[in-house]
Amino acid sequence: MKVLVIGGGGREHALVWKLSQSKNIDSIFCIPGNGGISDMADCVEMDIHNIEGLTGFSKKEGIGLVIVGPESPLATGIVDVFEKEGIPIFGPRKNGALIETSKIFAKELMDKYKIPTASFKTFYKYDDAQAYLNTIQPPFVIKADGLCAGKGAYVIQERQDSEHVLKELMVNLIHGDAGRRVIIENFLPGVEASYLVFTDGKTVMPMLPSQDHKPLLDNDKGPNTGGMGAYTPIPFINESMEKEIDTHIMSTTINAMNDQGIVYKGVLYGGLMITEGKPYVIEFNARLGDPETQPIFFIMENDILPVLLACVEGTLNDKEGMKWKSGVSVCVVVASKGYPDKPEKGKVIKGLENLKNEKDIMVFHAGTKKIGNDYYTSGGRVLGVTAMGKTYGDAIRKVYEAVSCIEFEGMYYRKDIGKKALDTA
Repeated sequence: MKVLVIGGGGREHALVWKLSQSKNIDSIFCIPGNGGISDMADCVEMDIHNIEGLTGFSKKEGIGLVIVGPESPLATGIVDVFEKEGIPIFGPRKNGALIETSKIFAKELMDKYKIPTASFKTFYKYDDAQAYLNTIQPPFVIKADGLCAGKGAYVIQERQDSEHVLKELMVNLIHGDAGRRVIIENFLPGVEASYLVFTDGKTVMPMLPSQDHKPLLDNDKGPNTGGMGAYTPIPFINESMEKEIDTHIMSTTINAMNDQGIVYKGVLYGGLMITEGKPYVIEFNARLGDPETQPIFFIMENDILPVLLACVEGTLNDKEGMKWKSGVSVCVVVASKGYPDKPEKGKVIKGLENLKNEKDIMVFHAGTKKIGNDYYTSGGRVLGVTAMGKTYGDAIRKVYEAVSCIEFEGMYYRKDIGKKALDTA
């Protein structure tokens, strides 16, 4: 079978790497791919929003399965088009992607079906939202309704900050149309977790819980990013809580979507807050997380292809659950100077050859380009250095030893990825 992966980040490199281990795949294509992906797949330069071009390419090459990585093509309805063309594709249709593309849709769905989440109010007009701010006390959260590349949620600790954030979102439109509508919701204290499941629209098959680190700086300081690192499993979600999340959050959400006439296939990602031992949904995403996919896939034993096909074909109930290697997997994102606002590009990356044959280390490329035999930075998040160890301490030690082997001008990374596990375990 020929497989096409759409996207060019670390998540897509992890997908390609995992797919390359399947005995039933003859060749892998990636559009557009990156420097690391080009070492194990045929990368094709094409706009991932050129759906006509993508369908034409898939037909010409006889692609047996398309896997969509990023959220933006899902938001524009790529799955709907491919299904009409009879090309098997992994991911939710446009109406299913609303669970991520509209925070208001997601919150109203959760409210209607009693899926645990923070209480909230929605606002379509700036004046109404501003008036509401005068009736509440911090802390609370202001969220843009639409897609903001992981940067549309603001935790308000001081009242004056709320006025600024609201104006930036709804008047100055710093995130474009995504901020024309906002949600203001109660702040939930606790510890965050990422919970991803495969689904065929009926059955859910959970992956290992993981934890992302969104702020740029150590100790969760600085601006939010797309994610500076992740690890799995996490010590504060036990088997009992996993069952609660599967039943009362993930399965209930899939059933709720069905009740709304939406058959949701692909990955459902629950961004959770564990508050006083109870899980609450902060947000849903309609695809694999980045960087969570990197450590999750690195510790996964299953051949991923049958799982993806079962989701597309509606036969996930016939498959055995996921299997995992013992131990811990940690991913540290190495970013460019200036990330997340104005990352520098074009810097040569040195030291990758030192890690190429390390058994418990994998460097997933994100913003890289390969020219000749050299790799260069071409984006904000450059690499996802991932390590596996027997314990949290072991995996953290290995991953930072690996990071120390890499060098490029202006490289930056957090020094505390996984520390919360050490503090909790």
